[in-house]
Amino acid sequence: MHIADGYLSPLTCAVSYGVAIPLWMVAFKKLKDILDEESLPLIASLSALSFVIMMFNIPIPGGTSGHALGVAIIAILFGPWVGFLSLSLVLFIQALLFGDGGLSSFAVNALGMGFGGAFGAYYTYKLTKRYKFSLFLSGYMSAVVASIIIAFALGIQPYFWVDNAGKPLYFPFDLSVTIPAVVGSHMVFFGIVEGIFTQLAYKFLVKLEPDFLKENV
Repeated sequence: MHIADGYLSPLTCAVSYGVAIPLWMVAFKKLKDILDEESLPLIASLSALSFVIMMFNIPIPGGTSGHALGVAIIAILFGPWVGFLSLSLVLFIQALLFGDGGLSSFAVNALGMGFGGAFGAYYTYKLTKRYKFSLFLSGYMSAVVASIIIAFALGIQPYFWVDNAGKPLYFPFDLSVTIPAVVGSHMVFFGIVEGIFTQLAYKFLVKLEPDFLKENV
């Protein structure tokens, strides 16, 4: 789902940074409120795990790639703001060091995968936590919500920015391509992978940190 540099118009990138910066400020304050010697290593470990699983990108039609996120388990354990900030940091490192996603498009990627993924997972879990499938569904929804935001950001480009000949200046495929390609692939495959990962990660943490989970989940 990483959007590369050059795929989005400068206006899209500027607006996305304008939206993301105040949200990052709120998220940072939320992180400071919960950060302690117990939560810090767990957040760092889960963020590192997210970094690793997002490096396994599979190209998909529509000009982008698909992958699991790892944000759902962070959002469930520490809240959606911490999940958003953690994934934003992961995305920034990937863009800066590995060129996986662009720096100009970083805010859009963070809003889609970080904000959308974290809040989608968190509120899905809150609504379904009484059911056995809640963790799987939370992970699944984090990937699907993220893919909708990314597909929308890409797909609107040809509608607004074209040259005098009517050719797209930036991303060439519209919503009729990005929605089925990006969202569809995450609904039928990558969302399931994210759901399974969330379920397995939680079961592992139950054995590793049972007291912490009883207090926070």
